[in-house]
Amino acid sequence: MRIQVSRTGGFAGIARRGEVETSGRADAADWESLAEAALAAGRGGPPAGVADGFRYRITVGDRAVDCADPLLTEAQRTLVAKVLKEGA
Repeated sequence: MRIQVSRTGGFAGIARRGEVETSGRADAADWESLAEAALAAGRGGPPAGVADGFRYRITVGDRAVDCADPLLTEAQRTLVAKVLKEGA
């Protein structure tokens, strides 16, 4: 499973992207479970955010969800942090 996260916005407006491929990883089930929880928590329509806040797009396969600070769920926040830390 390919998990992609893109972050835009913030005070400086610097975009950041990360991607993790779970195939062959020992912790693939953990990543995939977290990704499913993050997608399930998605809301319809563009996310409400705050001025200078970050906006995120989480993409897993052909499904995607848009979310924004400070309204991320715990699953979304955790997944974003992990992908942007590990993703290349």
